[in-house]
Amino acid sequence: MSSDQFAFIGTYTRLGSEGIYTLRLNGETGELTRVAVSKGLENPSFVTLDQSGDHLYAVSETSASNGLGGITAFNVNKSTGELTQINQQSTGGPGPCHLMVDATDSMVIVTNYAGGSVSAHPIAEDGSVGEFTEFIQHEGSSVNERRQEKAHAHSVNIDKTNSYAFICDLGKDQVLTYKIYPENAGIELSSTVDEKPGQGPRHFTFHPTNQQVYVLNELGCTITLHDLGDDGTLTPVESVPTLPEDWEGENTTADIHTSPDGAFVYASNRGHDSIVIYAIDQSTGKMTFVGHAPTQGNTPRNFAITPDGKFLLAENQDSDTIVSFKREEDGTLTPTGSVINVPAPVCLQFLAID
Repeated sequence: MSSDQFAFIGTYTRLGSEGIYTLRLNGETGELTRVAVSKGLENPSFVTLDQSGDHLYAVSETSASNGLGGITAFNVNKSTGELTQINQQSTGGPGPCHLMVDATDSMVIVTNYAGGSVSAHPIAEDGSVGEFTEFIQHEGSSVNERRQEKAHAHSVNIDKTNSYAFICDLGKDQVLTYKIYPENAGIELSSTVDEKPGQGPRHFTFHPTNQQVYVLNELGCTITLHDLGDDGTLTPVESVPTLPEDWEGENTTADIHTSPDGAFVYASNRGHDSIVIYAIDQSTGKMTFVGHAPTQGNTPRNFAITPDGKFLLAENQDSDTIVSFKREEDGTLTPTGSVINVPAPVCLQFLAID
């Protein structure tokens, strides 16, 4: 059975891209080749797949004439990687930047960064996305007057029990837990946890087996480990830096992922232009620094680890490249030599090739 993967790449058309790109990753060598591009959508920066892989959903990270962003549903040709648009809906707020489908393919939750809000939408059997059934406006601010002048909901992650959605709000310095109700695309605030003032929580990843999560703080350039309660509550355990002690330049972080075996956690630095690597203690979840891997480009936005854990692909937004790395047993990254040009890459989602 082939270990090749399609990689669907969200991009910014305002920075010169044509839309959503489909690449093919050779599962043995890590080599990337271009397969297709789906045009016509403005700033499809973040994309996500449903559990079946039959449908892809993309935000339009923009404010239309009515001041609102959008979400678009696509059918996925799992043999060719081509996308066919199904329909579009408003997300109810400006600047949608992240989204996730629940485990039953019944609903999709979207975070509107510019508006500081969250919307939940039902998904029909044909994959089409409905008008939002829930719209929640976050309120609040924090100490960074330029970046935290108001709420900025930045990402959504749904837990493996399909019970809770976790929203990182950079502007409020909070991670908010919502109880989800997939049968009617409902969400309800359950609990919140504060990050330290000025940290700016951005993205979030689960440990694959332990009841723990890792929150990436964009402004503070730190990773915070939290214990995860059965009721969706988060309890902070420790925080570690993403940068070397002697770094004096500008930097913000972007993305975070644990390896499929739960042995390592990785996060991207924009400015230092690197992936920071920490080993995870399997009994405590605590992190031990391993090193930094340069991403061989400028402003690594998001990155993704293949489902088998063999490769990591880093997206360098400002140098228009995606660079392939082999993951070594000690967690370090070795370039495979495969570098592909994609304008303004932002997000990457894998799908096994039929």
